[in-house]
Amino acid sequence: MTTDSTSAELPEERDVVDTRVPVTVLTGFLGSGKTTLLNRILTEQHGLRIAVIENEFGEVGIDDALVVDAEEEIFEMNNGCICCTVRGDLIRILGALMRRRERFDRVVIETTGLADPAPVAQTFFMDDEIASQLRLDAIVTLVDAAHIGAHLDEVKPEGVENESVEQIAFADRIVLNKTDLVGESEIAEVVSRIRAVNALAEILPARQADVELAKVLDVHAFDLDRVLETDPQFLIDTEHQHDTTVTSVGIDVEGEVDEDRLNAWLGTLLRERGVDIFRSKGILALAGNPRQYVFQGVHMLLDGESGREWEAGEERRNRLVFIGRNLDRDELDAGFAACLVNAPALKSRAAVSA
Repeated sequence: MTTDSTSAELPEERDVVDTRVPVTVLTGFLGSGKTTLLNRILTEQHGLRIAVIENEFGEVGIDDALVVDAEEEIFEMNNGCICCTVRGDLIRILGALMRRRERFDRVVIETTGLADPAPVAQTFFMDDEIASQLRLDAIVTLVDAAHIGAHLDEVKPEGVENESVEQIAFADRIVLNKTDLVGESEIAEVVSRIRAVNALAEILPARQADVELAKVLDVHAFDLDRVLETDPQFLIDTEHQHDTTVTSVGIDVEGEVDEDRLNAWLGTLLRERGVDIFRSKGILALAGNPRQYVFQGVHMLLDGESGREWEAGEERRNRLVFIGRNLDRDELDAGFAACLVNAPALKSRAAVSA
């Protein structure tokens, strides 16, 4: 007796449910708005429990204080760039997170503005334990519409990668941020530049990183096959080199700041050196002000606002970070020291090379 194979009963086909924890990687060059988007993610009424991993390039941690006070698991990594020296730390933190899996629904990783997202993405495919528990959902790249052109055009030394190009190339979603700072013709030019690097990623225009979270979270956008088509060496762990002329200068000192002197110093500094200062940010104690003063700068643009109140008995410390090319540590130390009401001997942290 023979059986017709076409009429044989087959197991019912079912969609396979992926129970792994989705991971969103926020990347983008210095000052593009990553922390702003992260704060939007943490404050939206979406009912999700989010574990956050932050990576800062700098000697003094600032972003941890810029992230909103939310009931989230937040881990800070500020001892190097996540794509090279601290990738082992990333694996350890992810492993520790999975031991308390019941406390969160997803993971968001905010990289330093100098990170190449490729080695970060590799982590979720090259480590078997991580790959079995976590799913790379999307690489979301923020682009500063006002400054991205200059960074894309930057000529790097031989063998040194252009981080802005890499961040755009690996993006699944691109948040074209700060569109209010440029005109329509400039936006069209930026979009054209982006498309020349990445023709497939969805571009989301935004002001203050205000985008629909449904377009950046749980979008199932990262496609390993697509990446391997454009970069067959993606899963090969290779060395990459940062521009060693880009360094960080951090200042961490107790005392109170004279507001007029501060404004004059920062104004002159960014006017004269703003082209080379990619990013500046700080949390300061202004004389006579019960609240922290928070400032952030991108090249020559500077924005400041009042932060939280200083707590009773809390040491009034000033923390600043400058990231840029060929920074003069002594000049920055002396400039800020002159802004203090009673200037103590100021010692900045040791330089960190990119």
